[in-house]
Amino acid sequence: MDAISSGGNGPRVVDAGRGLGWWVDAWALFMRNPGMWVVFGVVCFVLFVVLSFIPFLGSLVVALLSPVLMAGWLIAARKLEAGGTLEVGDLFSAFKSHLNPLMVLGALLLGVTIVIGLMAGMLGVGAAAGLGIGGARGSAAGMMAGLGAGMLAVLLMLVVGFLVGMAIWFAPALVVFRNMAPIDAAKASFAASLKNVMAFLVFGAIYIVAAIVASIPFGLGWLVLVPLLALCAYLSYKEVFE
Repeated sequence: MDAISSGGNGPRVVDAGRGLGWWVDAWALFMRNPGMWVVFGVVCFVLFVVLSFIPFLGSLVVALLSPVLMAGWLIAARKLEAGGTLEVGDLFSAFKSHLNPLMVLGALLLGVTIVIGLMAGMLGVGAAAGLGIGGARGSAAGMMAGLGAGMLAVLLMLVVGFLVGMAIWFAPALVVFRNMAPIDAAKASFAASLKNVMAFLVFGAIYIVAAIVASIPFGLGWLVLVPLLALCAYLSYKEVFE
């Protein structure tokens, strides 16, 4: 049994094996028009690179527009699935329909990212200070404390990053396809991801392997992996919420 309904209009609970199934289904949808999906990825890459050359403001714009572009991928996925023909303009379709709520979602993500960075930075400074002082004094205890703080910083970033990912995974789709408010969409995304944490653990394990493989040939594999991630987001949303 692939999925188990949670009842009512709430999110469904799916089997852990769907963490693999989303990748398989995403690949099938990707192969229906692989050239255009890669073009989408190239357009996003070029856009982000150009924006990155604008000091401070460029990074801010990237953060705000990322959910808008992600929504474009989702709308394009639904269009292709329904038998439509993909066009480059589909990538920017959410700019016309849901720009403001998606940018609010981007602002929320940016705010959380800044908080995570500050917390990790403070722990990192503490780790460096502990290692430095411990090394200067020849104190094994001081060095161990510094090392522990550094490991805690890494663990904190991983855990909080995973939690943020849970809140953002379904959110753009909920805004676009259900017209949910940004905060409500983030809450619903987190709740649905928590209910399906086993499937997401399987999905995440496969992603780690895929990311390593995609990075080997000069990072060119990301031209395929990024579209697959967007298609996984769409297909998992459809299965859990529709």
